[in-house]
Amino acid sequence: MTDAPTVTGLPDRLGETELAALDAHWRAANYLSVGQIYLQANPLLQEPLRPEHIKPRLLGHWGTSPGLNLVYTHLNRLIATRGVETLCVWGPGHGGPAVLAGSWLEGSYTETYPDVTRDRAGMERLFRQFSFPGGVPSHVAPETPGSIHEGGELGYSLAHAFGAAFDHPHLLVACVIGDGEAETGPLAASWHSNKFLDPVHDGAVLPILHLNGYKIANPAVLARLPEPELDDLLRGYGYEPIQVTGDEPAAVHRALAMAFDTALDRIESIQRAARRDGARERPRWPMVVLRTPKGWTGPRTVDGLPVEGTWRSHQVPLAEVRDNPEHLQELEAWLRSYRPEELFDGSGQPVPQVLSCVPSGSRRLGAVPYANGGVLLRELPLPALEEFAVEVSRRGGSVHEPTRVLGDLLAAVMEATAPRRDFRVVGPDETASNRLDALYEVTGKAWQERTLATDEHLSREGRVMEVLSEHLCQGWLEGYVLTGRHGLFSCYEAFAHIVDSMVNQHIKWLRTSRRLPWRRPVASLNYLLTSHVWRQDHNGFSHQDPGFVDHVLNKSPEVVRVYLPPDANTLLSVADHVLRSRDYVNVIVAGKQPCFDWLTLDEARAHCARGAGAWAWASTEQPDREPDVVLACAGDVPTQEILAAAQLLREHAPELSVRVVNVVDMARLLPNGEHPHGMTDAEYDTLFTRDKPVIFAYHGYPWLIHRLAYRRHGHANLHVRGYKEEGTTTTPFDMVVRNDLDRYRLVMDVVDRVPGLGARAVVLRQAMADVRSRHRAWIRQHGIDLPEVADWTWSG
Repeated sequence: MTDAPTVTGLPDRLGETELAALDAHWRAANYLSVGQIYLQANPLLQEPLRPEHIKPRLLGHWGTSPGLNLVYTHLNRLIATRGVETLCVWGPGHGGPAVLAGSWLEGSYTETYPDVTRDRAGMERLFRQFSFPGGVPSHVAPETPGSIHEGGELGYSLAHAFGAAFDHPHLLVACVIGDGEAETGPLAASWHSNKFLDPVHDGAVLPILHLNGYKIANPAVLARLPEPELDDLLRGYGYEPIQVTGDEPAAVHRALAMAFDTALDRIESIQRAARRDGARERPRWPMVVLRTPKGWTGPRTVDGLPVEGTWRSHQVPLAEVRDNPEHLQELEAWLRSYRPEELFDGSGQPVPQVLSCVPSGSRRLGAVPYANGGVLLRELPLPALEEFAVEVSRRGGSVHEPTRVLGDLLAAVMEATAPRRDFRVVGPDETASNRLDALYEVTGKAWQERTLATDEHLSREGRVMEVLSEHLCQGWLEGYVLTGRHGLFSCYEAFAHIVDSMVNQHIKWLRTSRRLPWRRPVASLNYLLTSHVWRQDHNGFSHQDPGFVDHVLNKSPEVVRVYLPPDANTLLSVADHVLRSRDYVNVIVAGKQPCFDWLTLDEARAHCARGAGAWAWASTEQPDREPDVVLACAGDVPTQEILAAAQLLREHAPELSVRVVNVVDMARLLPNGEHPHGMTDAEYDTLFTRDKPVIFAYHGYPWLIHRLAYRRHGHANLHVRGYKEEGTTTTPFDMVVRNDLDRYRLVMDVVDRVPGLGARAVVLRQAMADVRSRHRAWIRQHGIDLPEVADWTWSG
């Protein structure tokens, strides 16, 4: 590692006093980081270090901390001297000690957690709570003031940073990217976010690629690239890299200060050219490449092996401090090397020199309101649904494309939020495919690259965001809603799985945030999953997967919601609800193909409020007794098949008492003790009965329904039909036949399961089986569905 930074040709902007102050802050942060990993007592080393001062379990990560402390220190200077509103996204996975140290030093941590005072007692609490039962995690987390990014989710920091910058024109989002996450696919795609950043209406993102050489146990790819090759790569992504390399503190301080000043000068020039002078070409934004040793200022060797500057410094360099006197002495020497007596007074408070470059008030990184987005959140101006509802004069007498109807509502919301710009719709190149193209009547698709005459709807200031990367869509939207805005993610159902890990982390974030009184509620993260499994007959097996719902319903019940509206008006009602909600992950599954209209708007509102209910108009119940069978459904295609089955039973077994139940809110099936939306046993028994057969046609994998209802009284009588991995390129109705979800199979299920019906209805069952056989022959000959299926309408 060379001592000479590679920033050249720039004046030295640091005087000796400022340099000393920056170094003092950095040393103080390093001291606090080491103390968090090791100490539970004697925080100021006012007596010799003894084994009982050391935590019984040593957890945490030292290797990345000194570099993050360096960035925190210099961002403080940049904010204090330039007055820029700044949010930092801390990407390296377990950099918690550094960010907690910076927050404690500036006082924002104590303001958030008054018991962790900025003195000796508070320092001891800060140390003891770190990675300790009842304390705080070792990584940046919701508990960390100033954070919007979970440190454990490697690969998403840059997408989150750009999401935070969109529509925040005065915000600078610094984003520290670690060696390890720089190797991930999502991070590699995230570099392209600069092609969507509008220098007029958006803020700026300053990527800081921190290369300390190693991951957990291996060298980092980008750190081993020759500098010219890395520069070429980053320039190819559209950035102007500023290299800072060194291991001599004073030289690195000077170089990094120059780099940050140069980067901000460039950002201000870009924004001025776009906002004042009308520049239209896509700018080349600056970024910083910071190379410092891994575990810098820590032990150089331990037990004769090199540590500083190697992978051995990644976690806990001295692992046997309680039991090995030599390690204990080395730890004390390491801590004293920062000269804590110069950094903290006798009561443990930071001395004035340490804080002289720290900004004040809400400009502090741990107090910036953008990191607590609920503080900035405004109500979404949602129009009256009556403007968009479809008229239902006869049930099933008309058809609409539900998502197209929703598109009109979203366009109205987009138009209403145009002055304040706090609503966006993201999706992987599918907005028009998913029938949401009404949005283009009021806004375009965000795009900063060159355009061609054949392009449509591209706009530098557009608020529809399309990129063929589900990871970017998810990351952008997370960053956007966590910093106080609203949005919706539209995606083909099968490919929502690409972001399983990301949504899992966001759910965890929300669950933890809801337990922190200082975290204000943010807008929910809303998914619209369409182009779903039952209408992917044209794209085939690869596009058929309804399992995202299963993944989400495995997560924290207080955070997740899943809705399957059966028609256009129920979709409107559900969308209105989720767009108003806070602190949830909402999943809506709705088709884009023509669908029968079943409910009026008022009926849809009432049905969605119940979440599940009997449709008396479709049932043939006798008022003085329980039904013989319950036909239940969830999802638009299953609803159609259940209603078609009910109609067949009405025609061919009129003596049968049938109840039709539709479920919109999947959590209603859970017991009320397991989910806030769950039914009590009494409610469930009233709707589904305690002992009658229930034939349930479900949109997704059938075992999910069994899992949700396994503790219910009538579970032994529950028979679920759903998707069972039988798919191909075929006709729409053949998809349901292949998976035994079709109306004829459902009637056969009723015959098989209603006691005593089988013997009386053998002819009916045989007729249903015959239609299924005829169907198979028909589609192979004609390539389309049977006329009685294609032309079916409800006549109940």
